[in-house]
Amino acid sequence: MRGRLRSAAAGAAAATVWGLQEPLDRRAFRYGYSDVAILGKGITRGRLWWPAGLAVHAANGALFGLAFHEARRRLPYPERRLALGLALAEHVALYPLSGLVDRFHPARGDAGLPPLLTSPRAFAQATWRHTLFGILLGRFAASDEHENVLISS
Repeated sequence: MRGRLRSAAAGAAAATVWGLQEPLDRRAFRYGYSDVAILGKGITRGRLWWPAGLAVHAANGALFGLAFHEARRRLPYPERRLALGLALAEHVALYPLSGLVDRFHPARGDAGLPPLLTSPRAFAQATWRHTLFGILLGRFAASDEHENVLISS
């Protein structure tokens, strides 16, 4: 159970860092895409959209952390590489669903929700975010055995 809890906490922490760094990458990529806004403005259009979105994003990260935990038990790959690979695979597999956000999200067209599917900048932002998430998940969820090997070498 300890490993599952650690992986879930690692996923939540990595997703929280992702959400907190979004203002920086929006400036760097010069595009207003925000996953926290997509989630939060899907729940409420009031002033609490940001904390609501960040909470849902952290919960999604925790679920991803649990999926990572199960994958690492079954697949013979180094856990940090596996975390990064799974995060990027999820990005590539699910990015086409951005078209649904573009078409049906209640806040589409608002300043916080620019078009996603047709934007190379949005795809690049999502790639960066998933890379960051995968690296952090792998680092935060590293097993004690793995950490001991790193410390002793």
